[in-house]
Amino acid sequence: MSRVPTADGHRPGGLILVVEDDPLILEFLCEILQEEGFVVEPHTSADAAAVYLEQHAPQVGMLLTDITMPGTLNGADLANQFGDRWPDKPIMIMSGFETPESSGVRHAVSFIKKPWMIGGLLDCVSQTFKSKRLN
Repeated sequence: MSRVPTADGHRPGGLILVVEDDPLILEFLCEILQEEGFVVEPHTSADAAAVYLEQHAPQVGMLLTDITMPGTLNGADLANQFGDRWPDKPIMIMSGFETPESSGVRHAVSFIKKPWMIGGLLDCVSQTFKSKRLN
């Protein structure tokens, strides 16, 4: 999947680490974000995203993750690790089944319920970036 930056390299906030286990949803989500000028890094598991973060955390401006995923880590675990290590970086969670509270997320996050509408998703992404800049 290509990562298409805008003329200035990316939208304010930096790269979005997108974690979704359904490959079709992941591709669609990344296309939507790229069309808006965001730079994305897609992963199909929280485990793979955690490995990516070990090498590339400084470039990541926001974590956008689903909660329910197969593997050692789910999205709530990833969000907790991310928030513990990089508390100044925003986290956005999406799920059709759980909430951040019901899944054990310990950090302040933005949440959007699946299925989402494109406009709602983009509004939530923008608000998530803004919320951390104001803190």
